[in-house]
Amino acid sequence: MEEIKERLLEGALDVYRSKGAKFTMDDLAAALSMSKKTIYTIFPDKKTLLLNMVDFTFDCIKDDKEKALEKPHLTVVDRFRAVLSVMPEKFAGLDFTQIYSMKDKYPECYARIAERLESDWELTIATLREGIKAGEFRPVDEVIFQMMYESATERFLNGSELADNGILYVDALNEMVDILVDGIRA
Repeated sequence: MEEIKERLLEGALDVYRSKGAKFTMDDLAAALSMSKKTIYTIFPDKKTLLLNMVDFTFDCIKDDKEKALEKPHLTVVDRFRAVLSVMPEKFAGLDFTQIYSMKDKYPECYARIAERLESDWELTIATLREGIKAGEFRPVDEVIFQMMYESATERFLNGSELADNGILYVDALNEMVDILVDGIRA
């Protein structure tokens, strides 16, 4: 059952990549060469599917954060940069700025995204503290740092400036991380 669920979520991300949140269950069924009936045995409706997609996405990001922290050859600065800018391969090409279009039609999904952006900071804060202790970063207020990151990320997702200027979300994320990390270097 878990294999089918993961296949559905990965397929839904592919369909989302091309159609945004306007994709239908018919689109997903066609893309996966699967019946809608099978999809509905796992996800009773599109809202449930989207909520699971949000959790799947953030869980994959969390897993990649943990993997980045396990790389002993990286300096604390490089690990911190990696934790802040992690983007799993399976999300390459996803236009995260389309997420804002879900705000009106799927407010529960949009709220889940905001909730997940604001959670799971333990590894990130621990790495920041490690960098401060090692003298790589100057002491900074952790709450303010987190708020700056979350606010910028949310602005990337909510605004049209990235698309209007031909900037990919992942490129904006990397630039923001460079500015934040280099700004706290000791």
